[in-house]
Amino acid sequence: MIVHCNGIDIFYEVRGSGAPLLMLHGNGETHAIFDETANLLARYYSVYTPDTRGHGASSAVSEYHYQDMASDAIALIQALGLARPILYGFSDGGITALLVAQQRPDLVSCVIASGANACPEGLTEDFFAEIRAAEERQHDPLLTLMLTEPHMDERALAAISVPVYLLAGEHDVVRRKHSEWLSRVMNCPLRVLKGQNHDSYVTHSTMIANEILKILGISDENAG
Repeated sequence: MIVHCNGIDIFYEVRGSGAPLLMLHGNGETHAIFDETANLLARYYSVYTPDTRGHGASSAVSEYHYQDMASDAIALIQALGLARPILYGFSDGGITALLVAQQRPDLVSCVIASGANACPEGLTEDFFAEIRAAEERQHDPLLTLMLTEPHMDERALAAISVPVYLLAGEHDVVRRKHSEWLSRVMNCPLRVLKGQNHDSYVTHSTMIANEILKILGISDENAG
């Protein structure tokens, strides 16, 4: 399905019934990375999985900014009439989710963010160097985005008034100390998943479904 909001067309899928749960994918991906986990979460929730601007079947754009993505998410929630959805975001989607929580806490019930960073310096040195080298070769605006944004204000993060839950892989491309700093600033729990990297527990994996359900207080033996 497609909805026009914030000046662009956003493609999304919805499955299940119950309270709304909105899932935001990461850089260079589409909603399809959540197919397996969304099918499990749909036992309990109405699961909405959009394509971010410039990704998948959503409108193409020439440049990317996290604020635009956050404005899109806010507009999507409003356009679909979602009543304070649970907002889950992975990587760029996690950054977007935190921005939504800062700016419109009235629109969401809680935020779960995986592998999110508040600034480019939050990425590991090796990963940042890898992105920079690739961007010099490809001049890809999606790579430029990761090199230059986000720049989240510590006071704004500390002022988030909805519950926030952080997840990270043991071998994430986000520095462990950075994830721990985010947890302290927002006074929220951080769960580091042993043996996992940045996306291994998220992309086409049901592991993230289990983690989300545990956070939300639901036990599903089939979601591991």
